[in-house]
Amino acid sequence: MPNKTKRITILTEVELRKTLSRLTSEIIEKVKNLDNLLLVGIPTRGVDLAKVLEKELFSETGLKIKKGIIDPTFYRDDQNRVGTRLIKATDIPAPIEKQEILLIDDVIYTGRTIRAAIDALYSWGRPRRVMLLVMVDRGHRELPIQPDFCGTRVRTSKKQIISLRLNNIDNEEGVFLE
Repeated sequence: MPNKTKRITILTEVELRKTLSRLTSEIIEKVKNLDNLLLVGIPTRGVDLAKVLEKELFSETGLKIKKGIIDPTFYRDDQNRVGTRLIKATDIPAPIEKQEILLIDDVIYTGRTIRAAIDALYSWGRPRRVMLLVMVDRGHRELPIQPDFCGTRVRTSKKQIISLRLNNIDNEEGVFLE
């Protein structure tokens, strides 16, 4: 018989919405000038999470926050280990000098994706500040990178997988451990 892993709910749909609301409040509190904020999603789920946060920020402040995408695939130092996937086009909508960049990803694990995203970002210029938002910090860091904004922390084994599900893509919403 196949060994079927039990799926565990880390955040329900309601808990995910509350967490997004809390993260939005923390962003508003920490970033003094939201006009200089640029949300930058990291594929794949970081891009979708950036869209959700953009809507939340608009709902709370009435400000249209700029958002973009940075694909760090070619900046990774571990491509032979993790492989490649279809590349998502990098889209940075404004010059990043003097901008406060909020990198957004669903899960932080080793820190290598974030390091690669920062390298890719700096090929576009030098921002005023770079911050990191993740929905889940699962530990096992290989690099000294920590999120400025974190939805939740969950200790996992290296074999487990955490997935962020969003209604507009997955027809369900929440964070799950598999």
